[in-house]
Order: sequence, then structure tokens, then C-alpha cells
Amino acid sequence: MKLLATFSAIAFAALGSLAVAAELPDLGGREVVVVTENAYPPLQFIEPGTGKAIGWEYDAMAEIAKRINVKVMYENISWDAMIPAVSAGQYDMGMTGITIRDDRKEKVDFSDPYMRSQMVMMVRGDESRFNDAKSFAADPDLLMAAQPGTTPFYVGVYDILDGNEANPRIKLFETFGAGVQALKAGDVDMVLTDGTAGEGYTKASEGALKLVGEPLGTEDFGFIFPKGSDLVAPINAAIASMKEDGTLDALNKKWFLDYKIGG
Repeated sequence: MKLLATFSAIAFAALGSLAVAAELPDLGGREVVVVTENAYPPLQFIEPGTGKAIGWEYDAMAEIAKRINVKVMYENISWDAMIPAVSAGQYDMGMTGITIRDDRKEKVDFSDPYMRSQMVMMVRGDESRFNDAKSFAADPDLLMAAQPGTTPFYVGVYDILDGNEANPRIKLFETFGAGVQALKAGDVDMVLTDGTAGEGYTKASEGALKLVGEPLGTEDFGFIFPKGSDLVAPINAAIASMKEDGTLDALNKKWFLDYKIGG
């Protein structure tokens, strides 16, 4: 990901966004219920010390809300329940660094991509037994944590291991954070995650965690909606305007370069 925003560009974007916003749909203050997991720093997480839910996606949604005139309400849910709940219409939107995939498109509608990330291997800071996917796969004693049904789970199964979704080397956890805690405790040896979450956790760990190996693939993130939602087009228009005027680059700079979790 290229983070090219400069302070001058950000200042220009703030002016330019006013003109762009005038051309966007106005939803008249409509209430939109967004569900998230709050488990993927710096996209969305609970800030240490304050208990406040913050992150890149929260800032992005706040900007989207201003541009298309909606009032956002937030709910919290675990990852494995999120897509079924949004698909059933229990919530208007879902956000939690959700990879855009064809199988998921059968259940929910996606926004246009708002971010691109790559899969990475996160390990303990003192790990020396393996340093890439091949050496991890070669040692049958090594275990990885994953959430069922996620992109990291499928990449681990098919790109690192043997294609067996019941492989006992994959230990399943309900949340990403629980898998990270298991890694820190030594119960597993690797967490496969998207680069955004991996960077957030390693920066906050003060050396307790690190990333190893080459990226294992590229993924695009999008917001999800019930099939046929009339919110998709207005939010896509807002995302396009935020790309055009530099707002997304400014958010990247804030959350991936400037913000220090726990700092």
C-alpha cells in the first residue's frame, strides 16, 4: 500500500471535498446501523486505557456519513455471525476488514474496495524455528490460529498446508484477538492475518510479536450490505469522492504511520 498523502495534499483535500460532497446523494439524515467486531487494529478496535471504539473504519464511516447525510449507529458482533446477520437484514451494514470474495457475494452485497491489503504471518518476537510459509508447513509440530470462514483460514489451509480444512494444525478461535492471545501464550505458533491488522498488533507489542516471510496474497476490503440494499450506490459514491480528494490517503497516514496503539 502506498501512503502518499502530504500535509499540503490533506489541506487541499479538505477544501476539495466540499465541492465533491455537493454532488453526492443526500439521504436526509437516515439512520444506518453498522455492525463491527472491534478486533482489527488499526481498522477498528477498542482503544487501550479509554475503552473507546476507534480506528480507520470509524473515521471513514464518519466522513461518509457527513458526505451523504446519514446518522450512523454501531452494534458489535463476532466475525462468524456477522455475514449471516447482515445477509438476514439484521443490520444495514457490516465493517471489519472484510475481504471481497465471490462466495460472500452470494450472501451479501459489497461496496467498492476502500483498501487493499496482503496476507502476512505473525509470530512471537523470539520465533526462530521458521521464517516463511514453506518452513512452517514443513514442521508438523507447528500450529496456527484462525477464525473459521475467514480469508486467513482458507489461505492457511490451501496455500500453506495440505488443503484439508480439518487439519489439526489449525486451531480455531471465535475472534482474531483470541488467536493473538493464544499466540502470545505459546498455544499456537503463528497467526495468519491481513497486513493491516498485523502491522497494528506488531507495532503495539513492543517486540513481543513480529511479521515473517513474504506476503501470501492480496485482498481488497469492502463494507457489506443485505442483498439489494439501496445504500450501496450512495456509499460507493462517497468512497469514490474520498479517493479522489485524498481523504483515504490521509486516513492511511493517520492510522498506519502516525497513530501508535497504546501510545
